[in-house]
Amino acid sequence: MPLYENQNLKIYNSLTGEKEVFQSITPGYVGMYVCGPTVYSNVHLGNCRTFISFDLVFRYLKHLGYKVRYVRNITDAGHLENDAEEGEDRIAKKARLEELEPMEIVQMYTVDFHNTLQKFNNIAPSIEPTATGHIVEQIEFIKEIINNGFAYEAQGSVYFDVLKYNETNHYGTLSKRKLEDMIANTRELTAQSDKKNPQDFALWKKAEPQHIMRWPSPWGVGFPGWHLECSVMSTKYLGERFDIHGGGMDLKFPHHECEIAQGKAGTGHDPVNYWMHANMLTLNGKKMAKSTGNNILPEEIFSGDNNILSKAYHPSVTRFFMLQANYRSILDFSDDALQASEKGFFRLMEAIALLPNLSTSEPSSFDISKWKQDCYDAMNDDFNSPVLIAHLFEAVKFINSVATNQATISETDKATLEKTLHDFTFEVLGLVPVMNGSTSENGKDNKLSQVIDLLITLRKKARDDKDFALSDQIRDELARMGIELKDGKDGTTFSIK
Repeated sequence: MPLYENQNLKIYNSLTGEKEVFQSITPGYVGMYVCGPTVYSNVHLGNCRTFISFDLVFRYLKHLGYKVRYVRNITDAGHLENDAEEGEDRIAKKARLEELEPMEIVQMYTVDFHNTLQKFNNIAPSIEPTATGHIVEQIEFIKEIINNGFAYEAQGSVYFDVLKYNETNHYGTLSKRKLEDMIANTRELTAQSDKKNPQDFALWKKAEPQHIMRWPSPWGVGFPGWHLECSVMSTKYLGERFDIHGGGMDLKFPHHECEIAQGKAGTGHDPVNYWMHANMLTLNGKKMAKSTGNNILPEEIFSGDNNILSKAYHPSVTRFFMLQANYRSILDFSDDALQASEKGFFRLMEAIALLPNLSTSEPSSFDISKWKQDCYDAMNDDFNSPVLIAHLFEAVKFINSVATNQATISETDKATLEKTLHDFTFEVLGLVPVMNGSTSENGKDNKLSQVIDLLITLRKKARDDKDFALSDQIRDELARMGIELKDGKDGTTFSIK
């Protein structure tokens, strides 16, 4: 029997503003779409937080036994500067400035995006479609919307008719905005505009002569609208109605609002059952922005090559820090917060490494069964990772108590604790087992940590067997190589000089 049949998962639905019991459209299967990056620059930390948040969702759904199809797109055309309806394509502009082909820019930053998320130990999505790979489907979807009376062609461009749509639907249902308020706050259209109304948005834009990225269509040579891409790619791979649509809070309006309108205009019904939005990341209490210098890239965190942090932090420590806040909360990124997170992370790793060597005796002085369900209850409450982590540290405290003979654990409970800790720490939270002394994301450093952990375990066994000569030899040989072992009440840690 799959776990999801015994767990009562609730998801905060941005559409209703309430936590709702999750029920997939097809029992045992979940379709999830998350808006991916526009690949014109290095992926920034705020985006990484969003993708780590939905990696957590993906991991937990899989852990519960669902078969998940996770679709996350790559926007490689049609996203104009400042999310505007007019102006230059972000990728085309970068290509012009760098004197490269647009697809060189796309390739460069797609590779950077994948490499960065791999360092954060994100699982790759099931499907990763690109906007340029689905031009034909987008043109066909536009035809459908026009045929249904919700779009019009003007001078080679096609616009979605928001006022027409709002006659029988509610444009603003996700962002809780009223169309009349939007109209009242909109400046008069300039004479040059082809739109009927300021609220109308582009489904297809006519390409000016200088526009590099362009495709033929029934309305002339042009390129697709940014909002349209996600509607087309999500429904192509997940169906006209699917379970979960995720993205950053900044996409709620207009991007996701437009997706809902397009979907309903094209198919006659709402496309998504549960809308999820991850909140923003601030840096030292202020909004992250390249223009002000209050900005840091993931690679600068891992290498320590920045003027903001006092040292380098391992990607798994950075991931752990992000998961210590609920995905819907604003999270402030700072050196002090990262240092505190790093200490907690290593405490957790050391306790997990210590657990297999604990002696057992009846009965257990800790209710493992209740603790295990508490962990599930935390994740079932809208993927509440900070509460889950708090429960993991209850186990850390108990493990350390057993190690110092202040508590007892039975053989059966030890096996349950070991598996549950492993499942939630590595499978669900997606952390990598790194021990103190390794701050680089380099794979060799991870392997070194694992080798040292093995030697620490062998040394403990030697001490337990009263083979003090071997125990001292392991310690002294490591010291000679610049690796210092430190014995404490919570076990043995190491530092690399």
